[in-house]
Amino acid sequence: MAKEEEKKIIVDEDWKTEAQREKEILAAQEQAEKAAEAKAEQKKRDRGPIPPGNFAALVSTLATQAVYSMGLMPVPGQENPEPDLEIARFNIDMLATLREKSKGNLTEEEEKVLKNTLSELQMTFVKLADMIEKKTEDKAQ
Repeated sequence: MAKEEEKKIIVDEDWKTEAQREKEILAAQEQAEKAAEAKAEQKKRDRGPIPPGNFAALVSTLATQAVYSMGLMPVPGQENPEPDLEIARFNIDMLATLREKSKGNLTEEEEKVLKNTLSELQMTFVKLADMIEKKTEDKAQ
């Protein structure tokens, strides 16, 4: 039998360099993930605690969407937002549906908040729609 050759581990420099580079990439990814987590936590702290969900918050959410859609509230990144009366009407109709479906199940205060919010939005919508129609007619002439 031939003499067995001694097994040697041969490490080339390319392999070492590649392993080191992969290690650095993983460390950078881990650091980026930690930074993203820290940023998310800071955002939560900056925002403050979220109030508990309740009926008034639901009404407020739908009302805010209607106001945004009517172009009456500034939208981040838009100087003069264009009214979208179709979306505004949808949100107002959602509030009307909520009022109809919750009839008899609301406290006096909840009913008052919903009734007043809905009335204000409907009046504002009609005034805005009339104003837009008048502008359109004036341009046509």
